[in-house]
Amino acid sequence: MMRIGFGFAALLALCIVGFSGGAEAARCGNNASGFEAWKRQFAAEAQARGIGRRGISALMGTQYAYGTIKADRGQHSFKLSLDQFMQKRGASTIARQGRSKKAQNAALFAAIERQYGVPAGPLVAIWGLETAFGSYMGNQHTLSAVATLAYDCRRTEFFSDHLMAALQLIDRGRLSASQRGAMHGEVGQTQFLPKAILLYGVDGDGNGRVDLNSRADALASTANFLRAHGWRPGAGYQPGQPNYRAIQGWNAAGVYQQTIAIVGRQIDGG
Repeated sequence: MMRIGFGFAALLALCIVGFSGGAEAARCGNNASGFEAWKRQFAAEAQARGIGRRGISALMGTQYAYGTIKADRGQHSFKLSLDQFMQKRGASTIARQGRSKKAQNAALFAAIERQYGVPAGPLVAIWGLETAFGSYMGNQHTLSAVATLAYDCRRTEFFSDHLMAALQLIDRGRLSASQRGAMHGEVGQTQFLPKAILLYGVDGDGNGRVDLNSRADALASTANFLRAHGWRPGAGYQPGQPNYRAIQGWNAAGVYQQTIAIVGRQIDGG
């Protein structure tokens, strides 16, 4: 059995003090004042669910992410019309550049389609919409963003699942405690949340590890996500067609779903 040092043992003691008969659910809050107490509560829950030293230490090192809360409260683009949204997100540019990306990575996309049944168009559209083809993947501290959203009362349950997944990834060495990404905790070239990494992340370049900063890993993982959400090889992916449901699994906003379908079709030449 591995021995834990006094420092970490003391940390765990602080996390579970006051809890008898198992960890209680951490209480959410709507400002920074309760965040440190919440971390101790959540750490007790995480430890009870098998999260180890590395994950707990990473959680206790997080800070309340004011920028994440500001971004979460200010998501106005999803309320735009489809035309307004596509213009704001540069859909025509993504389609034009996406056709070049498809040609430049033809072997990769052919391999992905053989394995997962997903053609290049929707994958390239997602890639372009999420990070402008990997050119900007965000600079927010990932774990602090996810922890803040798990603490925030608006979507506690949803982000608590992602936070527990992030701690599992850190424990397993699959995610760095210092990882940076988008404001809501998404990481990599196609912006996966932690639970999605656990469920759908795959090694697309064959180097033996999953790294969503890698183009091949990110695109293969995105195809794996779509397949897991019902993608049928050879079927259409426009609204009303069989594979549109898989695209709906990627993002809850209708304008985003439609944009993926439209831009994907333009990239695929439809």
